[in-house]
Formats: sequence, C-alpha cells, structure tokens
Amino acid sequence: MADESPKAPPPAAGRAGMKKELPEHFKSYKHVWVAVEMERGQVHPVSFELLGEGRKLADKLGVQLAGVVLGPPGEATWHAVAECFAYGADLAYLIEDPLLRDYRNEPYSKGLTDLVNAYQPEILLLGATTLGRDLAGSVATTLKTGLTADCTELDVDDDKSLAATRPTFGGSLLCTIYTLNFRPQMATIRPRVMAMPERRERPIGRVIQHPLSMVEEDIVTKILSFLPDGQSLKVNLAYADIVVAGGLGMGAAENFQLIKGLAATLGAEYGCSRPVVQKGWMPAERQIGQTGKTIRPKLYIAAGISGAIQHRVGVEGADLIVAINTDANAPIFDFAHVGIVTDAVRFLPALKEAFVRRLSPHNRDKLAS
Repeated sequence: MADESPKAPPPAAGRAGMKKELPEHFKSYKHVWVAVEMERGQVHPVSFELLGEGRKLADKLGVQLAGVVLGPPGEATWHAVAECFAYGADLAYLIEDPLLRDYRNEPYSKGLTDLVNAYQPEILLLGATTLGRDLAGSVATTLKTGLTADCTELDVDDDKSLAATRPTFGGSLLCTIYTLNFRPQMATIRPRVMAMPERRERPIGRVIQHPLSMVEEDIVTKILSFLPDGQSLKVNLAYADIVVAGGLGMGAAENFQLIKGLAATLGAEYGCSRPVVQKGWMPAERQIGQTGKTIRPKLYIAAGISGAIQHRVGVEGADLIVAINTDANAPIFDFAHVGIVTDAVRFLPALKEAFVRRLSPHNRDKLAS
C-alpha cells in the first residue's frame, strides 16, 4: 500500500517524476493527529514528543494539530487532554468510556477507527511502543491504509504527502516511504527518536467528544488481573541523562562490571549493543539501537562498540557521544563527538578513578562554582 524508495535526496526534495495531483476525495482529509498513549492513568512521554513533531508538520501543511485521547471517565483522562494543549495541540478529540480503563485492542481500535472515519485526518502518528504498535497495525488494517513503522524522520513533500523515513534492509539503508493512494497517512515513531518539545501552560481549548458505541459483550479479550513488570520499571535507558554502554570490544561478560561501575559513579544508566545481548552477556532490556532502546542522553559513553548503523540509529540524538575503541577506523568515530583510540578494558578503570576524584565531596563546591 506504500511506495518505497531509497533515501537518495532528502524527503523535502520531492519525488522526481512521481508528482501528481491528489485525488479529489483526498481533499476532505485534513489536519495532523497524534494518538496520545495513556495506560493506567499515565501518559507515555512519546506522545509529547510526537505532538512536537506533529506541530512542525501541521505548520508546514497549514492545518491544525489535534491530540486524540481514549480513556476511562475521570481526572487522569482530562489531564491527558490538558497536556495535549500544553504541548502545542490546537484541539483534542476525546472518547471517554469505562471500557477504556485498561488497554485492549478491540475497543481502542474501534474508537480510533471511528474517529478517523468521522473526522478524516490526513496524517495520524502513534508511538512505536508495545501498545502503539499493536493499535497502529490493527487501525491501519481496518482502514485499509498504509503504515510506516519505526520512523526516524518525518517531513512533508512538495505535494504535501507525508515523507516517512525509516531504516531498512537490517538497518543498512534509510528509505523514505510515501502513502500515495490511501488516507490517512500513518506512521509510528519510537520513543526518544524525536526531541521533547517545550511544555507551555495553556488553557484547554476545543475538545470534540465522541462515543465509543461498544459494550462489554462485544469484546472478546478480558483482563483478569494486572501484574506490573517490575524489571522493566528499573530500566530507564530511554530517558536517562547519562548512559554508559559496552560492546563486544569489552572482551568478556565479566568486564561489564567496568561499565556498571562507571555508570554507578556517574549516577547513569548502563546498556550494551545487540551482539552483547546475543552473546548472553547482558539482558535484552539493556540493548541500545534500532532493535533495542533509542536514547537521547546529555552524555553517552560507548566502550568497545563498533557503531554499526543499527546502533547509530538508537544513539545519534545524544548531546555528547564519547567513543572508546581500539580500531581507529570503527564507524562509531564517524558520528562520535569525542573519540578515544585505546583498549576500553584498560581505560575505563582510569576514567572511573578520574570521575571519582572529580566528583568527590571535597571537589563538589569547586564544581558548583
């Protein structure tokens, strides 16, 4: 349903020889929507990141940005609506229903599909989270439209088509995908790929409420109990300010104590590259990259990581990347801000000692000044 082409020119450059007048019935599809992900009363931060990106697209198209909130009646749902406006939305669509207390594919898919059919957005963005991927796939299938998953860049082309860029062929290439013949144009974006916009306190604007038109007997899935995943709650790689990670260059599983030790000294999170998980040296929830976590820390220290495109996609949003590798030609040095050519196993203890001295209570007053 979507046309795929290698990313030779940037998305805004257009599609040579492909430009055409949009079908007449497409003209009824207007505005950019962001589906706000809310689970058990908490809005996922990726929703705010998408509102920031949606604001840019809406401004380029000269249309409105809308937040779409589905949830149970109550204060938490209306708080999510208010946050849409705080992060730049012009209006909000709301479905309030007790059936939406916990996420289930059937009521959420019907609710979002009904909204799209009733109000016809031209672009619909969702987070590429576990919940968002499940919802986006079923909604796109029901609407018989295209869906571009795990995008790293969004833009609008000269003919106002959404240009959605994502890694392909195992991450070795970037391609830009256009949904030319169907509406809405749908895309999912992973957390931390887009920058978090500034939050500005604003009053709640126009809210369009819509019924769910569904009863419990229509839903096959039943939630018997909720068991939070305690392990995943402990891993906060995506939103950490400092991350220290290791790759196969660390040499052995036991050497990852050096990664953990430096992270503890800096009050940081620690992670690893995909080959390390495949070796069984670190758990999957610590993986950084295209198939792991996308991060945007203020400081990222990569030790013994070669920097393949799959890893680069997950870390290039960091403010400062420090790479440590024995191979002076490692790809990571192409995008790192600071490169250190040395053996990470020998270097990390000295780096940790330097930070301990620098961050000791005796020196904190000096650092503050």
